[in-house]
Amino acid sequence: MRGRSAYELKRDTARRGLPALVRASIIVVLCLGFVFAGGFLVFATHVGRLETPADPGSADAIIVLTGGVARLDAAVQLLQEGRGKRLLISGVNPVARPLDIQRATGADGDLFTCCVDIDRDALDTIGNAAESAKWLEQNAFRSAIVVTNNYHMPRSLLEMGHALRNARLTPYPVVTNRLDGGQWLGSRSALRVLFTEYTKYLAALARTTVLPPRAGNPASVVVEAGATPDSVER
Repeated sequence: MRGRSAYELKRDTARRGLPALVRASIIVVLCLGFVFAGGFLVFATHVGRLETPADPGSADAIIVLTGGVARLDAAVQLLQEGRGKRLLISGVNPVARPLDIQRATGADGDLFTCCVDIDRDALDTIGNAAESAKWLEQNAFRSAIVVTNNYHMPRSLLEMGHALRNARLTPYPVVTNRLDGGQWLGSRSALRVLFTEYTKYLAALARTTVLPPRAGNPASVVVEAGATPDSVER
């Protein structure tokens, strides 16, 4: 029998190994898919169980991330109740006037003038966290109640935990649509919102894991129990 060249032997070996490689790739993809789907189920279930606390306690400050009137109303109500000394409204549209915001929330004019700060620089959740960190440090605040929608809370606390240090965060999730009891499974719009937020949360988790926290001493940000899928102390 004529001897085969090294090229033919290599080609035949590659052909024989290809099916095994394809099978392994399929298994890996399926495993990743199951992990992704399982993670989404945990995330959606957790968000669905979040409730607006009847008594969030008190903190040095209140931070609300813009994105809905219900968030602003809740934050202003907390300020009126004396739950915090000052309120930061983060991510306000540059064209919005303070008077417009005050009227939209029905807040008392004197209270709004004395105790409400407006951040117009933040364009996204990363910016919200960065601007909130600056504001807390400038005012020497060590604790804050964070107000945002329930589906947005895990990512918000993750970003703030990466940007802040030496602070205690108390989540105040605003629930506009009930998602507990698995109602989100039957709502296309709820599924879309949860899936989008889940992918953003994973991206934020990857980014904050790879990138180091702010320079200086190790961060010490305590997130109150029930805030995220895994309550953490950073």
